[in-house]
Amino acid sequence: MNGPTQRSIREPLRTGLSPDVLWLAEDDGLIKCWELGREMAEKMPEVAEQASRGELPILMWKGGVEKELKIPEKFGTFRYLATWQGLRQEDLYIDPSQKIELTCTRTGVKVIYTPDSTKYSTP
Repeated sequence: MNGPTQRSIREPLRTGLSPDVLWLAEDDGLIKCWELGREMAEKMPEVAEQASRGELPILMWKGGVEKELKIPEKFGTFRYLATWQGLRQEDLYIDPSQKIELTCTRTGVKVIYTPDSTKYSTP
């Protein structure tokens, strides 16, 4: 990714694109993750409500928080963050040159979203 990935909530969901375009293009699948979050908001309103309250629910990517942790922070993926923004019905905006920190309002755990996969990968 070279600059920020952004998309307005007013733009329609994309259709008819190949998996390569959806997941392997310059945005690294962030737009698709955001679109999945938008769709999830309609199908799972309770999860969308959690996200709207600032909670970081468990989703398909690393970055959610299930319970309070002994460590004060953890790392998550930009794909999680894009999905979360979609769940909240927000514009997509992720700048890969910046780490983004959010604190879950339910658990108090801080999550640092980063493109550095060594931070959140499981050995």
